[in-house]
Amino acid sequence: MQILKFLFIIVEVLVFFNLLIIVHELGHFLAARWRGLVVERFGIWFGKPLWQKTINGVVYCLGSIPAGGYVALPQMASMEVIEGKSEQPQQKLPPISAVDKIIVAVAGPVFSFGLALVFAVIVWAIGRPVSDTETTTTIGYVVKDSPAEKVGLQPGDKILEVDGKPVSRFGGIGDSVTWRIVRSEGENIPIKVERDGKIQEFKPVPVKDPTASWERKSLRQIKIWPLDAAIIDKVAPNSPADLAGLKHNDRIVAVNGQKLYHFLMVTDVIQKNPNEKVALKILRDQREFEVSLKPEVPERIAEAPAPKRKKSNQKSEQVEEDKGPKLGISWNLTGDLSLVHPGPIEQIKLSVNSMISTFGAIFSSKSDIKPQHLSGPVKIMQIYYVLFESDQGWRQALWFSVILNVNLALLNMLPIPVLDGGHIVLALVEWFRRKPANVKIVNIIQSFCAVVIIFYMLYVTFYDVQDLPWNRSKAREPQVRFKAPVAPETR
Repeated sequence: MQILKFLFIIVEVLVFFNLLIIVHELGHFLAARWRGLVVERFGIWFGKPLWQKTINGVVYCLGSIPAGGYVALPQMASMEVIEGKSEQPQQKLPPISAVDKIIVAVAGPVFSFGLALVFAVIVWAIGRPVSDTETTTTIGYVVKDSPAEKVGLQPGDKILEVDGKPVSRFGGIGDSVTWRIVRSEGENIPIKVERDGKIQEFKPVPVKDPTASWERKSLRQIKIWPLDAAIIDKVAPNSPADLAGLKHNDRIVAVNGQKLYHFLMVTDVIQKNPNEKVALKILRDQREFEVSLKPEVPERIAEAPAPKRKKSNQKSEQVEEDKGPKLGISWNLTGDLSLVHPGPIEQIKLSVNSMISTFGAIFSSKSDIKPQHLSGPVKIMQIYYVLFESDQGWRQALWFSVILNVNLALLNMLPIPVLDGGHIVLALVEWFRRKPANVKIVNIIQSFCAVVIIFYMLYVTFYDVQDLPWNRSKAREPQVRFKAPVAPETR
């Protein structure tokens, strides 16, 4: 069953990933047919053709490498580096107007925006799951000896501003706590919080984790995690939690009388007083009750691979790695999920703003965010895989596809030869000069830019591959086993 599930998820990933590229190319194809351009090939996937057929002078083919598609338009600027050598030299083809070239070039991004809008309408109708950790700006946990702890930030503080800019959520690109910290450029980061009804300001000095020369450089952080409910996922048999009657989906709201903002606070209490009982306040089915239990050292701990250091990865540090006393609880890392129904325009606007913020960071000389921090096809497919693995994954995949299609449209509008924006620039130059650009010069520029883009994609893929799960140790809780309680002797 696991193999079937894996294969099914792979098929879902390939369908979504290929759909966004094929729809983009379909826009070029339909516009070219409408404007009377010569269409040599319409290819779905690359590599050696598994199937091909000529219909009305157009070769339709299915390649062997499932990675998108292309349209061969020999009257446009040459794309031989990507599409192969054309069988119809440009010199022997009838010329086309600059307006036709612009229309064909623009059609791809228009179709990508159109697909994004279709997905956005679907997400609006069916909703997308959002965890409470996404929407909060309240601090749930402060790492020991971190920049945040050194200046006095505490769990329960509600962050209002970071670096002088308001925040409305904890993670993501844009007006989030994490992004404001990453995008800050000063020696310290002014952070305004609300605590007990009073406004206070702190100025932690951000740090960056050390990385190897072959890893992506880490980004600024002050080591705080968002408010995260302590919800029990699993209880180990014969553990203190099991013997106390704790169950799946029980919520721990307080430990030793202290309000709980994050499940790691339970671990901290146990580590500070390993030989003392822990008083937990539990919420179950809208009813609160208290239990007192003493942590125990498990009989056996199955050695789990030490988690590889991950930059700005909250979950990788949320693992109980010590071999001391434990309660036998595994935590629900997804938190409470609720369905939200953002409007289509809101989704498109958020995607555009994220793209603008990302490029603004990349082109800022003082920013730590560099081209190496962008993601390529490998990372995109990995994200799709992770989304489909999760509960309600298809809803999340639809929402992610909105962002991805908007990004594809905007990226292709950049005025770089090979991209659609480059075709538009060349057509505008031709329009103003009232004569076509030199074919040989255009081909040289196109080929050079295509090679640069291919090498950049390989460069980004080098970093993306390092993030694949089979290339790094998975951070997970060690597997533990507790001794069964000894039954009293009978005489």
